[in-house]
Amino acid sequence: MIERPRRWKFTVQDKDRHGNVRTYLRLPGKPKVRLHETPGTDAFEAEYRRAIDAKPVPPKAPVRAIAPGSVDALVVAYYGSAAFRAMDERSQRVRRGILDRFRMAHGDKPAARLEARHLVQIRDARADTPEAANGLLKALRAAFRHGVEAGLVADNPAARVAYLPSANPDGFHAWTMAEVERFEAAYPVGTLPRLALALLLYTGQRRSDVVALGTQHLRDGVLTFTQVKGRRRKPVRLSIPVIPELQRIIDATPLPPPPKGSAIGALAFLRNQAGKAYTPDGFGNQFRRWCRAAGLPECSPHGLRKAAASRLAELGCSAHEIMAVTGHRTLKEVDRYTREAAQRVMAQSAMKRMAEDAAGKEKVPPGAGTPEWDETAAQPLDQKGYEECMVPRAGIEPATLRFSVACSTN
Repeated sequence: MIERPRRWKFTVQDKDRHGNVRTYLRLPGKPKVRLHETPGTDAFEAEYRRAIDAKPVPPKAPVRAIAPGSVDALVVAYYGSAAFRAMDERSQRVRRGILDRFRMAHGDKPAARLEARHLVQIRDARADTPEAANGLLKALRAAFRHGVEAGLVADNPAARVAYLPSANPDGFHAWTMAEVERFEAAYPVGTLPRLALALLLYTGQRRSDVVALGTQHLRDGVLTFTQVKGRRRKPVRLSIPVIPELQRIIDATPLPPPPKGSAIGALAFLRNQAGKAYTPDGFGNQFRRWCRAAGLPECSPHGLRKAAASRLAELGCSAHEIMAVTGHRTLKEVDRYTREAAQRVMAQSAMKRMAEDAAGKEKVPPGAGTPEWDETAAQPLDQKGYEECMVPRAGIEPATLRFSVACSTN
């Protein structure tokens, strides 16, 4: 028998075969919702109110049958390829999201009839978000590349479509020393945000690597680990010495104990209040909140990786030395990080030379020759009692290479 409680509008109750009373909310034109709390309690009032105010959930789109030779079939085949499975979990998730959205609009179309001109139109329609357009092209290039190898299509039209110029060619904002000092002033040594800053800045690693670092990687003052990015395809293993400043901050930062019976995150340097290691996305969101609280809304974890590489360049480190710290595989990647710092260092060196040249000219009166070339001044050979001597009386032993070469060529 169905009863209608008078106090709560749109609610009905019935009994199951075990005699248990079940309460439902039946709003007109919407599917009924089960209410689990006991009517008359504060918990039920809150649950009832949430159900009343809840926005309607759109119905799921019907599952579309995958037609042979369609874009759907091409993308699904790519998901099963070795190239896709070799990507890390986050990259797979991002790539799936891009391709699945493309499938919703074009999945039922024949993949072989997709031409470069069609992709140009799709790309240009996203000109306001060039990163999204380029991400789609990159994903389609990979899917069609596998399709060509597997014999599903004869051509890769996405490979003939150029990427759009980036709206932000410099990428993530690189921290300045003033911004680092501002963050340090907001979070003193001994706090978790300061430890996070030090790990990012003094190792030059990505957030996915920093959250995984722990005491298990530290031995004899050296952090030894394999980077998360590309570890399935081209693993990069690094050994980075821990500088004294980083070790001091690690030793001074107390961390909450890990949950009982849980070994996950027990050794990680960065742990949340529950004692669990951060996920890369969770840490990125938390670090941005710390930055906003310190008045640094433009700063991010990846910006510290760029700042670390730039600082190494400013200190005169070679590109290969920087690669040994950051784990980059090509000089082109390092150049993108250090171009600005290298320009600044070379400009400082050039202007220092100009300043020294200008200072030297100011010491000589206008029109006056230099002492060694002034024809009116007495030269050493014109002075009485001067004895010409090419070699000091004590000799030059051993002879220098420069002197030997000069003598042999004169």
